[in-house]
Amino acid sequence: MSSLVKTESSVRSSVKRQSLKELVLYNDDVNTFDHVIDTLVKVCHHDPLQAEQSAMIVHYKGKCSVKSGSYSDLKPRCTKLLDAGLSAEII
Repeated sequence: MSSLVKTESSVRSSVKRQSLKELVLYNDDVNTFDHVIDTLVKVCHHDPLQAEQSAMIVHYKGKCSVKSGSYSDLKPRCTKLLDAGLSAEII
């Protein structure tokens, strides 16, 4: 029984260390759909349809998670989105 508890504890610790973050894109009144779609294709490696769907969700819902992963993977992507004039953050 003790080894089972130890294993569960180490699995929980491992999951916390590897916790995924999300890159969230927010709506604005400045950028065009084409700009948002093109930027998502370049920065997040979305295919055009996925980028278009994300842009529509952002437009109608106000925000959309466009990528998940480790903080170290998402940080440069978030910076590129911000440099392109989009509103984004990692949560």
